[in-house]
Amino acid sequence: MIAVSMGGLLHVVLTLVVAAVAGVAIAVAIRPLRLKRQADRLARAQRDFHRQREQLEAKFIERAAISGRPRGLRWTDVDFDDDVIYARDRRTRGLKALVAIEVSFEAVEGGGMEEVEAVSDVRAATAEFLYDAGRWRTEGRVYFNLGPDATVKYLSQDLELVAEEHAGSSRM
Repeated sequence: MIAVSMGGLLHVVLTLVVAAVAGVAIAVAIRPLRLKRQADRLARAQRDFHRQREQLEAKFIERAAISGRPRGLRWTDVDFDDDVIYARDRRTRGLKALVAIEVSFEAVEGGGMEEVEAVSDVRAATAEFLYDAGRWRTEGRVYFNLGPDATVKYLSQDLELVAEEHAGSSRM
């Protein structure tokens, strides 16, 4: 059996309290630095998105057009809005840029949509772009009948809003 004096026990308890207080103080001191680093990463990602936007939009159209969706329709035109919403995937922490688009289609011959009058209607949707390993890319993922705000709300268990840019201005 080990005998511990009252003074020794007090010393151990005091050491643990000091260590805990120091740990909390360090965590509080580091938090602003971590938030600044996150803000800097977001600003860099936003800047990169705007620098690459024209190429990203072209790649989006290419990828979306070869997806075969919607079935029986060929993508003929895509009009991208200037506004951008940035959201973070809650699970992976990956950043996404969401842009409102208007898409025009034509029926593919033999695709079963030739007689549908609504084929020529312009469709509202949201284009998705992914920031991965410091680079923007797209898989051509589109959310039909949802604007960017509605997409974030619809996927609220998976996405959290990070920032919005409205035609030349930005806010977080």
